[in-house]
Parts: sequence; C-alpha cells; structure tokens
Amino acid sequence: MAVTINGQNYYRTSEVCQMVSISKNTLFRWLKEGIFSEAERRDRRGWRLFNEAEIHRLKAEANRININKIQGR
Repeated sequence: MAVTINGQNYYRTSEVCQMVSISKNTLFRWLKEGIFSEAERRDRRGWRLFNEAEIHRLKAEANRININKIQGR
C-alpha cells in the first residue's frame, strides 16, 4: 500500500521488489554495491520508501543486459 507524502506516492521495500520482480536480497545487494543510492525517505519505523522515479530506475536495472557476461568476457 502506497504512502502519500506531499502528494507523491512512496512504496516500501517488499512492494517495490514485487513490482520490479527482484528479491529483497538483490535490492539490498544493489544498495550495498552502490548501484542505487540509499532511499531518501524512511517511514517512522525506519523502513525504506521508494518513489515512482526510483522504481523506474530499479526496473531498468533489473532488465539491463550485460553483454560482456553473455559473451563470456
């Protein structure tokens, strides 16, 4: 369920992972490796909140193809 802050919708980690079709482990690894910066907002429990733009970037990363890995380089 989206959380609305100043007219913008934000989604929690589990919702984002379902929307992007990745596991929480993958998301946390991407955050740790710096592929994505840490979420700018958190709710009162400290849970990460992601906006629509961040979700689109995550989807793009999830669908990105690494040609070097495919070619065995």
